[in-house]
Amino acid sequence: MQLTPNYYNDRVCLNVLANSIANAKAIYEAAQTHVVVGILSKNYPDNSSAIADMKKYALAIDNAISVGLGAGDPNQSTMVSEISAELQPQHINQVFTGVATSRALLGQKETVINGLVSPTGKVGLVNIATGPLSSQSAAAIVPVETAIALLKDMGGSSIKYFPMGGLKHQNEFEYVARCCAENNFYLEPTRGIDLDNYGAILKIALDAGVKKIIPHIYSSIIDKASGATKINDVITLLSITKKLIS
Repeated sequence: MQLTPNYYNDRVCLNVLANSIANAKAIYEAAQTHVVVGILSKNYPDNSSAIADMKKYALAIDNAISVGLGAGDPNQSTMVSEISAELQPQHINQVFTGVATSRALLGQKETVINGLVSPTGKVGLVNIATGPLSSQSAAAIVPVETAIALLKDMGGSSIKYFPMGGLKHQNEFEYVARCCAENNFYLEPTRGIDLDNYGAILKIALDAGVKKIIPHIYSSIIDKASGATKINDVITLLSITKKLIS
């Protein structure tokens, strides 16, 4: 079973959602395997049904699945850890406080686990209070460098920077990207990314020297009628990526 995600030119891996196995297979082909396909734990009533269905996705696309929370819902943290222990996916989305649990239950270091941190409106600072209880309390604002060190302590692979609001927090994102590059840490920009701003967001991370970038492009490329990710948009995203990396 393949645990390490495919990256275009070793640097960029798309993260998009699928609403069916057929949609996932089409995404995987359109992205030329440089993608992890998000499947949201929140869409399932219990662990057993999530595991059974996600295993089908994993078989269809060489295990290139990303186990998701569902709109960053901290209440899904435990479920994500528990089903991922069984699934052994290539990629896991976690709130900050759930990273260590996910890594321990996995029992291996290959799977990429992100830790969700949020913008604060101040360059150089992020909010790490994104867990089930901490998200309901006062913000825990720390330097980006400290957040990265804590995530490394817990076995995390990357910062999930959420919610970005596209380029709303551009100056903050630029600083986060530089810190990730300097600390050999992956970066996952998330929320508000579309075909119009994707190139600018990716270029910031590339120019900063981030080793691995996993941009999440979700609702903006989903067909509202069918709920499926639009394959032509995935092709466009890959084309933009290739142009920026070449």
